[in-house]
Amino acid sequence: MNDIQIIDLAPHDTRKINQAAQLLIDEFHEHSPESWPDMEAALKEVYEALESERICRAAIDEHGELLGWIGGIPEYSGHAWELHPLVVRSDDQGRGVGSELVADLEDLVRERGATTIFLGTDDEDYRTSLGGRDLYPDVFQHIKTITNLRRHPYEFYQKQGYVIFGVIPDANGPGKPDILMAKRLSR
Repeated sequence: MNDIQIIDLAPHDTRKINQAAQLLIDEFHEHSPESWPDMEAALKEVYEALESERICRAAIDEHGELLGWIGGIPEYSGHAWELHPLVVRSDDQGRGVGSELVADLEDLVRERGATTIFLGTDDEDYRTSLGGRDLYPDVFQHIKTITNLRRHPYEFYQKQGYVIFGVIPDANGPGKPDILMAKRLSR
């Protein structure tokens, strides 16, 4: 996409902040309705992403409309960063917006000296072969044979170079795991 620009989401830009919050509600409601159930919870997430030690970037189109946004949280004394959250407007998914946001965040955390970036991608509605199952006692066998049943985003992250390094079984309730992924940033 050539008509996309990635910028810092500014703490004073209430229009884009409200758009970012609404995007969380709209895009996560179907698969993770408890994540950001209302504007208050979504705004809290956006304002946390805007804290000074974090990174918060937005993809905008040529008209200044928000297409998506991404956050980064420093962990492990800055050696590793958590990618949280990533959200792209549904009508812009599959057009490279998410990939550009991820690449931009990776560049910024690499510049800050990080060697690893990681994330959790929940399966709360059984979109992978891990959902709806008891993953114990052989969690790693389930990871090795994971399949995507209904457009779960773990495959998007794999295309960006991330690997599954673990799972938290039942993280969101019985049969609702969090799939943990990471990528090495240093060469």
